[in-house]
Amino acid sequence: MASDLLSVSIDFETSHLFFPHIVHWVLAGLFLLILVTKVAPFMAAVKRGERTLPIIGEARDSKRFFGTLALISAYFYLMAVVGDLFPYTGYGFLFVSMVFVLLMSLMYLHDWTKKKLIIVVINAIAAPTIAWFVLAKLFTITLP
Repeated sequence: MASDLLSVSIDFETSHLFFPHIVHWVLAGLFLLILVTKVAPFMAAVKRGERTLPIIGEARDSKRFFGTLALISAYFYLMAVVGDLFPYTGYGFLFVSMVFVLLMSLMYLHDWTKKKLIIVVINAIAAPTIAWFVLAKLFTITLP
């Protein structure tokens, strides 16, 4: 009986799920806490007429909204497609991220001047390249 208290039995088929279960419950608890402390009072204020629901009845830039959704969808899809052309190099991430950052920046750029376009292009090349270098080369994280 005393030896049972001091022995440990590990089920290796499910032991890797121990911490993810804890994280899920902590996130669920935090979500409920946000609902109770933030969403419930906000909805009560909406019901009293003191506040309005965001987005509903407000003006929206549909071109940028739907363009963003389309670009994000294309980004994740194309990253895998291009990544399959250059397996285990991270070039899918690098090349598709460059195009993604360029198109997103151009879509949200209001005043198109030569200086701003040069900055956008430099940023579209430099930011993904630095991220790729740090992740793929320094930390040897496999990228698509």
